[in-house]
Amino acid sequence: MTQSLYTMDAETGRIAPAVDEAQARAWDHDHVMTTYARLPVTLVRGEGAKVWDANGKEYLDFLAGIAVNGVGHCHPRVVRAIQEQAATLIHASNLYLTEPQARLAAKLVSISDFERVFFCNSGAEANEAAIKIARKHGKKNGSATKFGIVTANRSFHGRTLATVTATAQPKYQTPFAPVVPGFSYVPFNDIEALRAAVSDDTCAVMLEPVQGEGGIYPAHKEFLREARELCDKFGALLIFDEIQTGVGRSGKWWAYEHYGVIPDIMTLAKALGGGVPIGACLARGEAATTLVPGDHGSTFAGNPLAARAALAVLEAIEEEHLLANAHAMGAYFVHRLNEAPLRGKIKEIRALGLLIGVELVAPDARRVLMEALDQGLIINAVGDHILRLLPPLVITKEDVDRAVEILSAII
Repeated sequence: MTQSLYTMDAETGRIAPAVDEAQARAWDHDHVMTTYARLPVTLVRGEGAKVWDANGKEYLDFLAGIAVNGVGHCHPRVVRAIQEQAATLIHASNLYLTEPQARLAAKLVSISDFERVFFCNSGAEANEAAIKIARKHGKKNGSATKFGIVTANRSFHGRTLATVTATAQPKYQTPFAPVVPGFSYVPFNDIEALRAAVSDDTCAVMLEPVQGEGGIYPAHKEFLREARELCDKFGALLIFDEIQTGVGRSGKWWAYEHYGVIPDIMTLAKALGGGVPIGACLARGEAATTLVPGDHGSTFAGNPLAARAALAVLEAIEEEHLLANAHAMGAYFVHRLNEAPLRGKIKEIRALGLLIGVELVAPDARRVLMEALDQGLIINAVGDHILRLLPPLVITKEDVDRAVEILSAII
């Protein structure tokens, strides 16, 4: 008989995972490919901004599944939507129309500046779709040589062969060389370098409004505006990768709204499904109609379960005013980090809403991460100097105060 994965607490009546942590770690060690450097925690339950491990220890989650759990863990609206849809229709394939996918597309278009959506299963897939649109659009409106794509140093766009090529970081590319031809790179926020890189052979410029994996570096308004003008001048498409910045994390639905620059294509994933895998590539103008039947597709993309979860996420953000909360809590968090206990220890704080990068004077980021974990706070380190903080949009002042208290004691 298969061992039950759940038990019921006799006192509370709560159903909880029954986890043999040692066995789980043994299975992971012996049977899962070694692509992740696991932290010494086995998580079993989440609620709001908190998670619990197999030993019952509580953590304040200021990473949110790497910006995925935007409305918190197991938001009741998202859970209910998943349960209802799972009992109705989970998958049908894209050979058929399903109402949740159509409704989600209409919703995304209504809250953005785009006209059409291609659904997929991840951020890398969304960026792959954007790259394919740009390449086809370039050849259709230019020549056979119009396939160049310009991205920025320190960017991160995914781990497929094309998106790891777009990711201008040699450490991700070198093991898999040769990479896809046609990509070139410029320093982020360097307008002169961008001008020199874009030409008649450029089909797209692909940028993150805020570089997330690179260490939370917001774009300068002038840089994004110049990218828009250059794309218009040379007939190229402007692509914004909002996989980490989108769906409310910046304090607006989309980070591009802070800049007054509308791209031709925007890619989404992470927070869109509230933890259920889903990605989206949104486009406007000619880019919205470039792909035709047979050009692209995905078996699982936008299936009813993922689409219903995403709709619930968007509804929760609207009804609970989480855009305003992300803006307010981001500002409050930065204010608290700038207070006396941490002065002299922090070199720079870079933030937009609840995308917060804390650059330390000393190379202590990894030590701080591990000590914070030990004290019940989940954060992320980018290299030796930068802490990346991506709490869910539902956090409160009390949550921020607790996080700052822990960080102050450690740093």
